[in-house]
Amino acid sequence: MRLVVADDLAIVRDGLSHLLEARGYEVAATARNADELVAAVEGTRPDVALIDIGLAPTRTTEGLVAASTIRDRMPEVGVLVFSKRVDADDAFALLREQPSRSGYLLKDRVSQVDALLDAIERVAGGGTVVDRELVDELFGRRPARDRLALLLTHREREVLAFVAEGLSDRAIAERLWLSTQTVETHVRDLTAKLALPAEHNLRVLAVLAYLRESSSMP
Repeated sequence: MRLVVADDLAIVRDGLSHLLEARGYEVAATARNADELVAAVEGTRPDVALIDIGLAPTRTTEGLVAASTIRDRMPEVGVLVFSKRVDADDAFALLREQPSRSGYLLKDRVSQVDALLDAIERVAGGGTVVDRELVDELFGRRPARDRLALLLTHREREVLAFVAEGLSDRAIAERLWLSTQTVETHVRDLTAKLALPAEHNLRVLAVLAYLRESSSMP
């Protein structure tokens, strides 16, 4: 699999590139700012671009803007964006236009090799990836938590949290030590209760939107 790595710090670019190459990935190019990133992706057409959200010069949302540009021009390229802090608005901005082949992770996940590689593979495979910490924060806000408690069983809320991360039914079954058939039943029931779309990636986006909206209610 071919990747592009974008971070304004050389030590991070080089370290991440070395780690990925040691695991059998090809790092086709690296970039230190948004312009270099877009040019690198256009020139190499990787499977996935790994992007720090805070690229130079302002280190705020340049990476997010570059990711949007890549999705517009080259929708076949997956984007996995890293952020130093949990921000539901940033995640939603990344995912809402095209949730497939997109991911939002905290930068701390870079040091968690298995989690990072799993996210890369899922994005490359057409999936959606959302950091568990963001999901936990949204579920932990009282308005959303109380509203879901009225609509869903405890097990359905557990399953819904994994759906929000972008996990497949099989992966959820493994996490909860349930059969895939049982998880499919829970997903079908909660999808009906919350009027969620059937398509997996759109369902992830719909859950995030639901939690975001519920959290803002008085």
